[in-house]
Amino acid sequence: MTITEPAAVPPATGKAERWTAQWKELYAEVITTGLCTGCAGCVVTCPHDVIGYEHAEGKYIPFHIEEELGLDNCIHGEKGCTTCTRACPRFRAWEPAADMHLFGRVREPDEMAGIWQDLWLTRAANDEQHQKGQDGGLVTAMLTWLIDHDYIEAAMVSGVEDDDAWKAKPVLARNKEEILATAGSRYTYCANPLALRDAKEQGLTRLALVGMGCQTSSPPVMWDRKAGKVGKPFLFNIGLLCSKTFDDAIFPELFEAKYGLKKQDMAKMNIKGVFQIWMKDGSYHEINLKECHAWTREGCKNCPDFAAEHADVSTGGIGEDNDWTLTIVRTELGKEVIDRMIADGTIIARPAQEDKEAMRLLRLLSIVSRRRWPEFADRAPAIGVPPPKKKADGTAPAAH
Repeated sequence: MTITEPAAVPPATGKAERWTAQWKELYAEVITTGLCTGCAGCVVTCPHDVIGYEHAEGKYIPFHIEEELGLDNCIHGEKGCTTCTRACPRFRAWEPAADMHLFGRVREPDEMAGIWQDLWLTRAANDEQHQKGQDGGLVTAMLTWLIDHDYIEAAMVSGVEDDDAWKAKPVLARNKEEILATAGSRYTYCANPLALRDAKEQGLTRLALVGMGCQTSSPPVMWDRKAGKVGKPFLFNIGLLCSKTFDDAIFPELFEAKYGLKKQDMAKMNIKGVFQIWMKDGSYHEINLKECHAWTREGCKNCPDFAAEHADVSTGGIGEDNDWTLTIVRTELGKEVIDRMIADGTIIARPAQEDKEAMRLLRLLSIVSRRRWPEFADRAPAIGVPPPKKKADGTAPAAH
């Protein structure tokens, strides 16, 4: 079995314009304008290692290390290096670039959750994967299956710090034990592509990426923009449905200060219309999401992609039941993997359309996210987005 990148779709007419944009344009158009999500795509693909990154609260922003031309310009860029802009999933017309590369067409105006082939509700058949994973445990089961069937050597995922079970950090999961150890969701940000550095050091070249849409759009964008060999390790993309992430300060400043819930005593968390927290003592707590808005991470405030529209398979726990994972199968490779996992009994699947609430939320939350996309940026993510309904007093509801 071999896996190859999808072939780039040639321009419809004429000759493709030469790509010249470099760090100077990335800094001016993405990093300083609020479009940057902190995905670290530019960081891990930089062939000169001159883009730094601070994986810490209030940061999550790339910065230029060399100061020869100032922090807003790059001497390598002046000499012709353009890798950072080719890898950025928020630079200029990023959505059409990824769409054309993966699907051979751009999404229709009504396709708020992006282009897809199949919609399933899935659950891991293995009890341990189901219990330790989030919702139905699909991602845990899928990563194990991909390694067992030699699709990948390892996966770039989020783990936690040794001294803090809720402080996320990028890690490389290479076997069943490491996949189980990193299972579950944390709602603070983690730039999982940074684990590519560890993979390179270990000589691993066939990887899966698990990440939110801001991260999983990067590989197809760089493939379409012909970024070269930097995109080759990304062989399978698993996208996580995501409305936003929160700064780590939400733990001491809200959960503990107001509700007495200490992070070291938390066992599990989820978001189902409310922030759900299970404690180690067996107690369960719900916190209104409106209370959490003040801790929204800056990099999420302009993000239009709830549904991880450029992954091979997008997954999330929206709907009526915490025990099932909404599974959006997008690419041919994603369909091959999901179909094989269903056929061999690794996962249990039923049509997602059975859960009308999941279908309603998928569309609604995709629309809400797309409404964030600012007017000054490329308009593709906003095409077809209906305007917000006005309140009884005639005013539009506030965006979050």
